[in-house]
Order: sequence, then C-alpha cells, then structure tokens
Amino acid sequence: MFPGAGPKRPVTLVVVAAAAVTAALGLTGCSVDATKATPESKRFPYTGTSLKLTTHEVATDLVATDRKDIKVTRWFDAAAGSERLTWTLKGDTLDIDAGCTGIALCDARFKVEVPRGIAVTRDGERTALTGKPPARR
Repeated sequence: MFPGAGPKRPVTLVVVAAAAVTAALGLTGCSVDATKATPESKRFPYTGTSLKLTTHEVATDLVATDRKDIKVTRWFDAAAGSERLTWTLKGDTLDIDAGCTGIALCDARFKVEVPRGIAVTRDGERTALTGKPPARR
C-alpha cells in the first residue's frame, strides 16, 4: 500500500476541507442576516389562473393580494462565496433562488405576492393559497 492511501485518506481530506471552511468563515465575521438586507423587488405581468412556484428550499412567504401582477421581493445577504440569484417567470412557472456556491456564507428570504384567485403549487405541492377567504364554521 502507498503511504497516505487507504481508509484514513478520505477522513484527512474532510478534516482539511472543514478547517479551510472554518478559517474562511472566521475571516468574514460569520454574520449574515437576510432580514437586515436591503430588499429588492421585481414585478411580473401575469394573467394565468394557476402558478407553479419553485423555491429551491429558500424561505418564502406566499401572499394573496389585490394586485394584477406577481410581485417578488428578495432579501439577500452574503459574506463569502459566489452569489446565485434567480427570479424568472416562464409560462406558468416562477423560479426563485438565492444562495451561494463554493466556500460560502449567505442568507436569503423571499416574499411572493400573487393576485387573489390564482391557485399556487409550491415546489410541486398544492398550497392552500387561492386568495379565497377561509370558510366560516
């Protein structure tokens, strides 16, 4: 067997990688908070009756409003890594994403406002969001 080969080598690589990430994050101060970031907004004209929302597991508030378009607000804060920011509407699919790649430290949050009456699926699952008032008991 060669020196450094065998089952201990992958563990050593993981330890070295973890140390590098820890050192890099230590240099950034480790404080990112999307709630303190300056919000950015984008509006999308929309006349459909249903919407497929893909969030890529980013925290997203979904709200039915008295508007005729879709409004997306994004809060994003990053201290390290390459930014990955997406907000596109193609057909009936709204794709939103915000994150970092590489040795990264970032935080993101979205708010999506849709016109009342639009049926919305989030990440492939139906939501209760239709813009209709809840039934009275």
